[in-house]
Amino acid sequence: MRHLAEGIHRFQREVFPDKSGLFAQLATTHQPGTLFISCSDARVVPELITQADPGDLFVIRTAGNLIPAYAPGSDGVVAGIEYAVAVLGVKDVIVCGHSSCGAMTALAEGHDLTGAPAVADWLRHADASRARIAADTADEEKVPALVRANVAAQLANLATHPSVARALAEGNVRLHGWVFDIPTGTVEEVDDATRPAPAA
Repeated sequence: MRHLAEGIHRFQREVFPDKSGLFAQLATTHQPGTLFISCSDARVVPELITQADPGDLFVIRTAGNLIPAYAPGSDGVVAGIEYAVAVLGVKDVIVCGHSSCGAMTALAEGHDLTGAPAVADWLRHADASRARIAADTADEEKVPALVRANVAAQLANLATHPSVARALAEGNVRLHGWVFDIPTGTVEEVDDATRPAPAA
């Protein structure tokens, strides 16, 4: 914890003074332009990857960057999406997967999750992702292929949410799929489950 406390002091001493005007504005204004849905993995930091300022991104993080298809009922992920799209009016939504994802590795390699039943239950939201992977995919390609397929599948799940479907129909929002490669710092845009292209 000491390094976190030291980080707070460094922020207050070295960072905040240069951005005090921005924080004064943010105290009364919340108008992010982008909803960024990423994995909870500590190695994936949306603001760092995009070099976004405070207030630019509305961030939702889940294990495996999974987005349940819409279903009535109370759900923090669903509520966050609805708030960002219907209330804040974000113009872009990014679903960002990443290399070496623990959730996708567990699925691709068939890890035993009996000791983590909540994790196993959550990962069922990747069933469609697994179905998108060709049966003859080489073992060394299974995790990268599943990471990309999962981004595409979660974009499809995202579009089932009424707030998103309505914004798409009205031309008020754009959906994007990204994969962040940790060792190289590169970002690929995912058009569908099988065809990555460089991010614009």
